[in-house]
Order: sequence, then structure tokens, then C-alpha cells
Amino acid sequence: MSRSPAKAVSAAVLAAAVVAAGGLSACSPITSYSGFQAIDSDPKDVAVGTDTKSTVRAKLGSPSVQSTFDPNVWFYVNQIKERVAFRKPRVTARNVTAIAFNKESEVVETVNVYTLKDGKVIAFNDRETPTRGREMTVLEQLLGSVGRGGMLPPDDEGVPGSRPGDRR
Repeated sequence: MSRSPAKAVSAAVLAAAVVAAGGLSACSPITSYSGFQAIDSDPKDVAVGTDTKSTVRAKLGSPSVQSTFDPNVWFYVNQIKERVAFRKPRVTARNVTAIAFNKESEVVETVNVYTLKDGKVIAFNDRETPTRGREMTVLEQLLGSVGRGGMLPPDDEGVPGSRPGDRR
């Protein structure tokens, strides 16, 4: 039983199309969302001079982060990452909304929105801080206290046969 050349070519084209579609779908980016997600309200909708801490919490929910040095500054943070196949994930969007409140009246004073363009790259130094002295090997640490007698109680303490720390 032999196949016609037209059917063989169409089967080959179909197989190539399936392989190409599979290859393209494997390279499509996987998107992940993290942080604050605005569902009903957007942080940009917070009104300066009108909204208070309680109305902001009702609209947006609890903040992602509160300022370390001033509890009257709230931050709502979200970001979007994309990853293609086995490559390292890449941040494609980041939004940080900083809302500052008046200390006495708790009314919104400022609303600032920062994006990925506003960020700064910081050079991270992963070296350790040097310490004084020298490093000891595991064997030196294990055998370093041998002969110092720190493990047994002194002879003038207690009666023979009593436990260390037992006072009579």
C-alpha cells in the first residue's frame, strides 16, 4: 500500500506546523503578579485633604508596608514579572504608591506614585566584614578545649558521688 506524494507532503507540513506551534508556545512568557492588587479601587483615586486613614483602609485595604520611621506613611506595592522558559525572571512593571497622613488629623497630605523608571539600581556587595583573629578549622575547634579541664567540676565542690550543682 503506497501513499500518494501529495498526502505525504501534506502530512509533513502538518507535522512541521505542530512542532513549530509547540516550540512557540514553550517560549511564551509566564507572567506572575505579586503585591497589592487593586480590585475595586485604585490608589490614585485617594483624595488629598479629604480621605483619612480609615477611608483609605476601607478603599484599599491594609498597606503593603508602613514606614519604619514614620507610621503615618503607608506604601502600596505591586509588581509584574515575566519568565521565559528557563531564564531568570525579569520585572516588567513595578508600582509603589506612597500615601502620607497628617499626624494629628490623620488626613491624607500627599499621594506619590513611583514606577520602575523611578527606581535606582544598588550595587550589592556580598563580601563579609573582616573580623579580628584567625579562622580555626573544625578540628582545631573540637580539640581546642582538650586539657583545659573545663568540663569537670572543681574537686572542692560537693561530696563524692553527688551531682554537679547539687548543694547539701
